[in-house]
Amino acid sequence: MKMFVAGEWKETSETIDVVNPYDDSVIDTIPKAGAGDVDAALATLVEGARVMRQMPAFERARILERAADLVQERVEDLARTISMEEGKVLAEARVEAQRGGEVLAVSAEEAKRVAGEMIPLDAAENGAGKMGFTLRIPCGVVAAITPFNFPLNLVTHKVGPAIAGGNAVIVKPATDTPLSALKLTEILLEAGMPESAIACITGSGGELGKAICEDDRVRKISFTGSYEVGDAICRIAGMKKVTMELGSNSPVIIMDDADLDKAAQAVCAAGYSNAGQVCISAQRILTSSKVGGDFLDALRPKVEALTLGDQLADDSKMGPMVRERDAERVEEWINEAVAAGAQLVTGGKRERSLYQPTILDKVDPDMRVSREELFGPAVAVSRFDNIEDAIRMANDTTFGLSAGVFTQDLDRAMRFAREVDSGNIHINWSSQWRADFMPYGGLKHSGMGKEGPRYALRDMTEEKTVVLHLNQ
Repeated sequence: MKMFVAGEWKETSETIDVVNPYDDSVIDTIPKAGAGDVDAALATLVEGARVMRQMPAFERARILERAADLVQERVEDLARTISMEEGKVLAEARVEAQRGGEVLAVSAEEAKRVAGEMIPLDAAENGAGKMGFTLRIPCGVVAAITPFNFPLNLVTHKVGPAIAGGNAVIVKPATDTPLSALKLTEILLEAGMPESAIACITGSGGELGKAICEDDRVRKISFTGSYEVGDAICRIAGMKKVTMELGSNSPVIIMDDADLDKAAQAVCAAGYSNAGQVCISAQRILTSSKVGGDFLDALRPKVEALTLGDQLADDSKMGPMVRERDAERVEEWINEAVAAGAQLVTGGKRERSLYQPTILDKVDPDMRVSREELFGPAVAVSRFDNIEDAIRMANDTTFGLSAGVFTQDLDRAMRFAREVDSGNIHINWSSQWRADFMPYGGLKHSGMGKEGPRYALRDMTEEKTVVLHLNQ
């Protein structure tokens, strides 16, 4: 596929192969852009930002509505693209494609609600005869830098609110999974997006990301990815608005009064969907020592029933990881934990980029498999004696994106909600759940700012205060 830069579909002399992670077959090739392409894209987007700023809200909403309809019409094609380039099974890819359309539809609604507020200036001693209100205006050019694990939905979470707010947008998709973003760009153009107001540029994340983020023509950066890359972006971004959706090692606490079958079902769903490559994937499972064995008895058969294989096959419940080196890293961390005393309950074997769904028990919280973000198909089970220990263990991390607790005790649930440092808290469900319109974001090294169209839109617009000095 070609990339869309400076109002046209463009090729480059150098290309990058996009491969199916299951068998390394080449799906397509994409251009390998350079800093000069970023400059050309931004020069056009500055003009596109002027066009978008003048565009009425109803017209921006109509573009997003048409794009949402086109996504829904093309769910099967988009799902196959997602599945082939990223590795998630088709059933999960279909859900992602549908959600992408829904995010655009919600963004269309929010385009109609970009509004300021009245300010009661006469409440001030010197405010008599004054009337104040605020206006929300577009930032200008928004950069959307997106990860591989949700190559369509997480693009819509950035592009939808950017358009709703009247901005131009440059998309830099993950190098491994650019095809979904390129197809979304086609859809937006077909829906009526001005050619000068959108770009989708492909190539090296390091080179292109640096060129985009240090350029002063970009006024807002929305990034989803690792803490290390997010930290680097913040250091070079300067005086730009930034939203950072970064990593995590989400805890799920199983109290002694938990519904163990429900907890096992939720952990199975949250620990292994997309081969564990989800930033809110359940990773650290903290169980009461009173029910730890019973919980594992409930969890193990569910995990062992997950069939591993070709993500396009109907009977596969889990596909490959996106790169073989990532599967090798998971293998290394699991073997390291077992050598240090953790107990392998099930799984633990790798074939190319396929890594078996794995459960580790008796994990020391200081082991790397618990301390860092695994981003793979394994859960690390540790035991606690009381709720104070459970909350302390949950908070003993630099991350804070999502957490879950299973308990029938309302007081325990509310204590968990108040005291666990996490941007998203789930009671009687695991860490991995999200409605696309809700506020979504993390604490600590898990980032700053919120996604969800309504909340992202706030950071993709600027607020101006207008004061009318009226004659008495």
